[in-house]
Amino acid sequence: MEQVIGLAMPFFGLIFIGFVCGKIRQLPADGLAWLGFFIVYVALPALFFQLLAKTPIDELANGRFILVTTLSTFAAFCAALAIGFVVTRRLDEATIVGVAGAYSNVGYMGPGLTLAAIGPQATVPTALIFCFDSALLFTLAPLLMAMAHGKQSPLATVWIILKRIFLHPFIIATILGVAAAALRFQPPVAIEKMLNALMGAAAPCALFTMGVTVALRPLKRIPHEIPFVLLIKLVAHPLLVFAVLQGIGGFDPVWVTTALLMASLPPALNVFVIAQQYDVYVERASSIVLVGTVVSVVTLTTVLYWISHGMIPLGGGH
Repeated sequence: MEQVIGLAMPFFGLIFIGFVCGKIRQLPADGLAWLGFFIVYVALPALFFQLLAKTPIDELANGRFILVTTLSTFAAFCAALAIGFVVTRRLDEATIVGVAGAYSNVGYMGPGLTLAAIGPQATVPTALIFCFDSALLFTLAPLLMAMAHGKQSPLATVWIILKRIFLHPFIIATILGVAAAALRFQPPVAIEKMLNALMGAAAPCALFTMGVTVALRPLKRIPHEIPFVLLIKLVAHPLLVFAVLQGIGGFDPVWVTTALLMASLPPALNVFVIAQQYDVYVERASSIVLVGTVVSVVTLTTVLYWISHGMIPLGGGH
């Protein structure tokens, strides 16, 4: 148990420190803008580039793994979307609920946690899940919002989707990382040191910012749909990913474990960002992120305990 606490505490501890700081010092929320920019446009892209650039290119072309994990995320999205529509009767609000039920915190928490819990061999599955889950949800959200509001032509909607995917700094960093791996590109020593410094800053800054952000948006009420959405996100999604990967078989146990851990992460802060972008379901999106993060202290720690004690029933690898 000490090992599990050692893995989970730095992540939830940084969120908690940010939350406490946000409560103690009532600084304007605008102060987070540049820190948020640094995290999204500089630190996390450096992390993903470095992870992928050092990976053999043949390991990045696992289409079966990509298909299973992405379809599992899509299934979680559809289930949460249905719940959202039943509760709200609005497609735009239901879309945010769908994203909350499927979009794990793969950017802020994913890489640091999987690499700490499983090791460097978790790098490739972590990056693949991040890239394709993000591409899926960056496609679904604007598409359904366009259907709900009907203010844009199909061509304009497609253009927005393509921009969201291919101009997102995480996706750009992933593409550059894959290219570097294919070309076996090695940055100059000075650049390498700078990238490593940015890598080290990514997770602490992101988790601290997440805690502050939640503190500045206090929970006023718990919407009725939250328990169902979190049941999908924190229980059904990881169970589905694990069951399908094991059912199909032939996957490296490390990849199966990584997928399980990634799916067990709480709802991403991007749920709130997307809600704010469309000015839909904003307060309740913030509540889902906050409550989901708190509940995941129990659920995610449980999964980490199972993984560290070899309690996950894994089949053979390739």
